[in-house]
Amino acid sequence: MSIQIQNVSKTFGDFQAIKPLDLTIREGEMVGLLGPSGSGKTTLLRIIAGLETTDTGKILFSDRDMTHLHVRDRKVGFVFQNYALFRHMTVADNIAFGLDVQPSGKRPTKAEIKKQVAELLDKIELSHLAQRYPAQLSGGQKQRVALARALAMQPRVLLLDEPFGALDARVRKELRRWLRDLHDELGFTSVFVTHDQEEALEVSDRVVVMSQGQIEQEATPEDLYHQPANRFVYDFLGQVNVFQGTALGQQLKQDEAWVAFPEGFSPESGQLYLRSHEITLAQKPDHRAHLPLTIKAVNLIGAEVRLELEPDGWHSEELWEAGISHAEYNSWQPQRGERCYALPLAAQLFTPDRTQPRPLAWTPALQRHNQQTAEQARFALA
Repeated sequence: MSIQIQNVSKTFGDFQAIKPLDLTIREGEMVGLLGPSGSGKTTLLRIIAGLETTDTGKILFSDRDMTHLHVRDRKVGFVFQNYALFRHMTVADNIAFGLDVQPSGKRPTKAEIKKQVAELLDKIELSHLAQRYPAQLSGGQKQRVALARALAMQPRVLLLDEPFGALDARVRKELRRWLRDLHDELGFTSVFVTHDQEEALEVSDRVVVMSQGQIEQEATPEDLYHQPANRFVYDFLGQVNVFQGTALGQQLKQDEAWVAFPEGFSPESGQLYLRSHEITLAQKPDHRAHLPLTIKAVNLIGAEVRLELEPDGWHSEELWEAGISHAEYNSWQPQRGERCYALPLAAQLFTPDRTQPRPLAWTPALQRHNQQTAEQARFALA
């Protein structure tokens, strides 16, 4: 079932939670609403569900106007962040609850309910815990039960509000993979709210980035990451290194630090945004840049070694961050307090006179970097 949101707005007193916006969610699509606290994403989700009314606009499910339809008549499944399980009921009874309380004319028989609950327990891989109570479950298990209870009503649309927000990182990662597989298997339309960028990019077919009650960008995860529409989206999608300077000749300069514009690029003053994987670190500068940094922290945990870096002799509002392979770390052995230099591979330039960023690429350096990365991957697999 598709969802069409047309000119929807919502205010609470003097606060405008949702500014007039339009959004179409295609049938069978999984869409993530991503944004900071107060961006309006949960309000929009509750409006779709019928838990909040609109000030203006319409909500259509497959061209049927649902704007003024009661929540119970929308056939929407809603999964809350706090699970909202009944403590006095077993896992099986919690899943069956929505079926048990249906009007007598619509209620399945006890045998049908028992069969449906058993199938759902099998799907969430908790058949062995059917007679346990919520207090006896882990957070991840409770979330699966809450999801199965929503699915028991065979909803046309599944809505999830920060479904994994209360879970630890490992369980969260396992559950979002599981949810994506379940979505692909059952083919329902789903919308979920999150402030976790990695979660949105990993699970969604499309991501809708929201800020201050409006949509900043909607795109596939790949397009969102590689083609951010504006500075807010770029800033919000993870760690970014920023170099602000003035164009002097073919360089962007700040004090003694500078970055050379790639050949053929018309110079402009502004802010250069570089993600951590878009720079390499060296013990000497080269023709691309003179960006001295002091190593503040070295983190060896994970697939790569993460370095926190403080600008040396120039200003940045936040520490820079870069990643190197463990092979590079073993060869270099970087230490806290040591000086190094950032060399750009690719970047986005934000200028005062443009709404869209200008992409930059130091092509030979980027090609060498990609080749080295591929070689390292082959070495790791050998």
